[in-house]
Amino acid sequence: MNTSTPSTTPARSGWWARHQMALVPWLFLAPALLMFGIYVVAPIFESMAISLYDWDGLGTPKYIGLGNYVELWSDEDFFTALRNNVIWFFGFLLAIPMGLGLALLLNQEVFGIRLAKSLFFFPFVISQVVIGLVFSWFYDPTNGLLLHVMAWLGMDPIAVLSDEHLVTYGIVIAGLYPQTAYCMILYLTGLNNLRPDLIEAARLEGAKGWTMLFKIVLPQLRPATFIAVVVTIIGSLRSFDMISIMTQGGPYGQSRVLAYYMYEQALSEYGYRMGYGTAIATVLFLLMLVYIVFVLYRVYRQEQETD
Repeated sequence: MNTSTPSTTPARSGWWARHQMALVPWLFLAPALLMFGIYVVAPIFESMAISLYDWDGLGTPKYIGLGNYVELWSDEDFFTALRNNVIWFFGFLLAIPMGLGLALLLNQEVFGIRLAKSLFFFPFVISQVVIGLVFSWFYDPTNGLLLHVMAWLGMDPIAVLSDEHLVTYGIVIAGLYPQTAYCMILYLTGLNNLRPDLIEAARLEGAKGWTMLFKIVLPQLRPATFIAVVVTIIGSLRSFDMISIMTQGGPYGQSRVLAYYMYEQALSEYGYRMGYGTAIATVLFLLMLVYIVFVLYRVYRQEQETD
């Protein structure tokens, strides 16, 4: 008679065995976190430290504490740049409904729609420099397309990029051109992933038009809307290339934003004030940080609701 007891798997023991499931994800993330810390986090704190000095980038730094920030408070050019960033912020938000409208228009099964999609997609793939040059020619008060359009309408020509009251709005319109294309792509992707059963059920209940859009379609496009808002707002705060190409901050510095004013103060022939430039960069970073924290909080809440 066999009296042997069945073998049992020995209990897992040891520190690694107990914590393996918790540690393995962090081990995979460690290289990326290390690079992020070295090339992103460390430079941020180094920049904040430099903002406490009066330094031209070559000589011996002179510690002045919060002197650069006190000077910012009385710097009219800084507040002009900050005001223009606000205009960029609200102006760029127009890209979201415009992108949604184009996506709804192009999400139709009609002849030639693929060609139309590629034409609207084109602004997203070309360089911002090219777009800036094209719009500079468009606004040219001597022979630009805008001149001929206004002449056809019986209006006097307007030098948009030379008018201190219009220049920022003109550059924002140029920036909206590729940003709208990006939002359109996001929404087209979202429209392709709509649940057909919900659409059909809504149609059976008699939903159509605006009711279908606001009650059925837009709630399913919430992830695409979230990404579009995040990218659009961060892009508005980081605006630099369009201004550099189209006006270089002019006329009279009226089209500057914080990023371009930082460059002028820290690295251009007008400044070489590294401490003052990094103080501007710190203010811009803090503005972005407020929004980034809000975004992370929203993502966390959505994950909690999903769970």
